Amino acid sequence: MRATAILMVLFGHCLWIFPQSNNTISQILQLFGFFGVEVFFVLSGFLIGNILLKLFIQNTFTFKTALHFLKRRWFRTLPNYFLILIINVIIAFLVGYQIPQTWHYFLFLQNFNTTMQPFFPESWSLSVEEFAYIFLPILLVITNSLAKKNKSTLYIISVLILIIASFLAKINYTQTTTNISLDQWNLSLKSVVIYRLDSIYIGVLASWLYNKYSNNWEKLKYTSMILGVLLFFFLFFGLGKLGLLIETHHYFWNVLYLPLTSICVALFLPLLSLWKTEITTIQKPIEFVSKISYSIYLLHYSLILYLMKEFIDTTSLSSINLYLFTALYLTIVFILSALLYQFYEKPMMDIRDKINNS
Repeated sequence: MRATAILMVLFGHCLWIFPQSNNTISQILQLFGFFGVEVFFVLSGFLIGNILLKLFIQNTFTFKTALHFLKRRWFRTLPNYFLILIINVIIAFLVGYQIPQTWHYFLFLQNFNTTMQPFFPESWSLSVEEFAYIFLPILLVITNSLAKKNKSTLYIISVLILIIASFLAKINYTQTTTNISLDQWNLSLKSVVIYRLDSIYIGVLASWLYNKYSNNWEKLKYTSMILGVLLFFFLFFGLGKLGLLIETHHYFWNVLYLPLTSICVALFLPLLSLWKTEITTIQKPIEFVSKISYSIYLLHYSLILYLMKEFIDTTSLSSINLYLFTALYLTIVFILSALLYQFYEKPMMDIRDKINNS
């Protein structure tokens, strides 16, 4: 899922290379860019949910436990993020681009409750994930201090509280904002932290179901996948046919569309979480792309594609040259991402493991 998600995002942003059009390929690439991030959200929630649930049930979940969990997450996410952010800031300074309130980016506040500026645009999803990682452990510490029994139930109540809070924020948004365009929806709702936390926590909810009802999880994996496919086609192809457009059904788009997208992704988890293969020709490339996925996400757009577009005017290229440009772009992305992972990201995680074992 992680490998698929990053490839979706990567190929979705390739759309910027080619002249804008409304053909089927362009629409599919736009869908890739959007859906890839949504897969990341739910998968991240599923993975951290498994970790937090075990910590919460098996141990006395104190602030120290929560801090230990966060430190491990921060060793995984922050070094890469701060490195690429600083490089982006330096480049912006060199080209004369002004970044108001740059410090917001260092605290992940650039899109906490409002639209973010165009600088480092892909960072919006990282803010969603970081705050999701923080809020749940804090709430679990509070919950654990109030009661010691029925910890599995207390855990899922905490998760549901956070899902409902994000849901209520979207209801407040649609009641206080006139939103009748997808452009505004994309900037003011889809990319804002307080409205998107539920996408992570729906993945956490799925991890609780996976642990609590493991037998049913396996029995229903194909049924769940079929429901996921049907929901996918409804959300991405059926709404237009049914006339459920944002101009006329803004409540559905503002409140329900994104949670339904997260549920759609979660419905594929029973099958994919149990999928095993020993075919190395499939396994090795998937593992490779998965390992460097975070590096790809941080490097591919603001740094590599922006800079390449700065020096090469793709609007004047012929079709064959556009494809050659795209091939060069993808090659550079994978090479630099592999280097960043091997010589920076992996060593940071090794340090994390050494600290954890000491």
